[in-house]
Amino acid sequence: MKSGSIKSNFRVFFSIRNEKSRIHGTGAYTNEQISAKRKLGSLGGVVISREEADRRSKLNESIAIVELWNGKALDATINSNELRYINHSCGPNTYMRVFNNHVEFYALRHIKKNEELTCNYGLTHHEGTLPCKCGAKNCQGFI
Repeated sequence: MKSGSIKSNFRVFFSIRNEKSRIHGTGAYTNEQISAKRKLGSLGGVVISREEADRRSKLNESIAIVELWNGKALDATINSNELRYINHSCGPNTYMRVFNNHVEFYALRHIKKNEELTCNYGLTHHEGTLPCKCGAKNCQGFI
């Protein structure tokens, strides 16, 4: 763990597995039905400075870093959990809520057993240049 970084506490409230995704690399899939508006859990990771997050994002095309409100970021490549593999979709079934040093995921709608969990990432370090492969009817084409 980098000096000065803080481990973010996390918990997953549903049974989720990670396996190959049709969207990108590895995905997060639910092993059970999840009702709309339920909290799936909190993303695990290490809280780092936004400057360190920028540096790390330049090292890899595929990252798991979420900017927080306080000039910090959560790097979910370290001390992570199954939620790290929630892929982007322009027609997501979850949404992300940033609260202090936590990143929480909630169900936008009823999610079926074995369905891939997706979230609209919003603005990313790709700045709209990475082709989107979500396959949603309303796909914007780029992330």
